[in-house]
Amino acid sequence: MATASIHRPLPPELVDAQHEIEGYARDYGLDFFTTIFEVVDADQLNAIAAYGGFPVRYPHWRFGMEYERLSKGYAYGLQKIYELVINNDPCYAYLLDNNSFTDHKLVMAHVYGHCDFFKCNAWFAETPRNMIDEMANHGNRIRRYMDRFGVEEVENFIDCCLSIEDLIDIYSPFIRRPELDSARRFGDPPEPPDEPTPRFQAKSHMDPYINPPEWIARQAEKRQQEQQRADERFPREPIRDVMWFLLQHAPLKSWQLDILSMLREEAYYFSPQGQTKIMNEGWASYWHSTIMTRH
Repeated sequence: MATASIHRPLPPELVDAQHEIEGYARDYGLDFFTTIFEVVDADQLNAIAAYGGFPVRYPHWRFGMEYERLSKGYAYGLQKIYELVINNDPCYAYLLDNNSFTDHKLVMAHVYGHCDFFKCNAWFAETPRNMIDEMANHGNRIRRYMDRFGVEEVENFIDCCLSIEDLIDIYSPFIRRPELDSARRFGDPPEPPDEPTPRFQAKSHMDPYINPPEWIARQAEKRQQEQQRADERFPREPIRDVMWFLLQHAPLKSWQLDILSMLREEAYYFSPQGQTKIMNEGWASYWHSTIMTRH
């Protein structure tokens, strides 16, 4: 599977086109990180797309599978990737080398719409902006684990992690939870108040019939059992982020914890792209249409 290097200079005519389109985009008020374009061939673009838009990832069979799917789709004329852009600072964007000059200009305008969306949309506000470096670092660490513990064992564990990569809490990056007070941080939880068993109102001479002692005893026992079940519940409160829960409580080895942590970080990086796909593409399409038809 081929990979592409970062960064190769653009041909002079594309450099001029980039400066022109970037000027139009800024005149319209778009705000984006520095954007670096690179021209690659179809095989390289399919490889980068198979890696989720990154030139380097960790070794795993699913990337090869995706590369084969994209390559066959392109070879059979079923699909074609016109552009690919990475949410990073700076943003990296890839142009397909056999596109026409007009296509390149349209793609550049489209990319600037994406880059503005990456920088300004609230869902992307908490994503790391150095993810190209992070992905390369993850790849190096996982390769070392494969050398040490074996490819099959590490890959099987990655398969397990990827099967739950969607079980995260997409809202957690935006939640600022207050600090727990000392009574909740340390020691046993406070005992619940000893509330009396509910009784029906009745006159004193009717109370033994309205609230028979055996019924009161059964209700008290039932409440005690419910409280015991609540005390034994684990976790005490529902947790959306299953990957975080496993990091905290699963009996995993240190290298497994490290891999799970890396894949969780990547899951949080990619989640806003799935959440905003329609809006993101619509925003980019609006601006490429505006720039290309008015200038």
